[in-house]
Amino acid sequence: MSSETTQHMDMPVQSRQRTMLILLAALLSVALTCSLGFWQLRRATVKEVLQTQLTQQGALPAIEGQSLGQLGDTSENRSGLIHRAVHLQGRWLADKTLFLDNRQMKGRVGFFVITPMELTQSKAVILVQRGWVPRHFTERTRLPPVVSPAGEVAITGRIALAPSKLYELGDSEGGPIRQNLDMGDLRQETGLPLLEITVVQTGEASEGLLREWPQPVAGVEKHYGYAFQWFGLGALITMLYVWFQIVRPPTFFKKSS
Repeated sequence: MSSETTQHMDMPVQSRQRTMLILLAALLSVALTCSLGFWQLRRATVKEVLQTQLTQQGALPAIEGQSLGQLGDTSENRSGLIHRAVHLQGRWLADKTLFLDNRQMKGRVGFFVITPMELTQSKAVILVQRGWVPRHFTERTRLPPVVSPAGEVAITGRIALAPSKLYELGDSEGGPIRQNLDMGDLRQETGLPLLEITVVQTGEASEGLLREWPQPVAGVEKHYGYAFQWFGLGALITMLYVWFQIVRPPTFFKKSS
């Protein structure tokens, strides 16, 4: 048997092998994309439950902050108060004010101003995210003017976790301007009996601070968006396979007799 005859007989075998490999790759790709799509839908379901909880928490009556840190109040109890509205009475520890850098509000970059407040009755100390101030255009280390009234003050807000952390190079440094804050480190640094929760102060702009905080959201929409993308990719792979393997199959392995 000549080499041309042998090569001619091998071509259908090679063609079938290539066809099977393409089919296997298409099936695996569609299975993977669909699996990722359904995973995103499950994540969306979880986030919908969380969003419902956030909405319900925000709709509950405001609590009196004097109960925070009192005898019988525990960290477990406080963790269940996240996103609840709260009234606080106490005095600012203005000399411990911190400025979190590279924080945005209304598309502008500046500082989140955080000042500890010593509560009147319990004497516990809670960090208050008081608002946002713009950063100086040329002198990045210049502290913006922020008014911290002396004596007892009353504010309203909502209970929250510590501010989210941003990526930073190296270890964080001390001083009033910081990229992030760590509650444990700050507790040791200041010696204050800081609670593990914070309060986001709400209300109209005052004391040089803007308070147009974004509403707490669980991010349900992004998971539906990701699911649509994965299902769309699976459908695209399927259509490409049908077009190039069934409707217009490749002919480059076919040889004329």
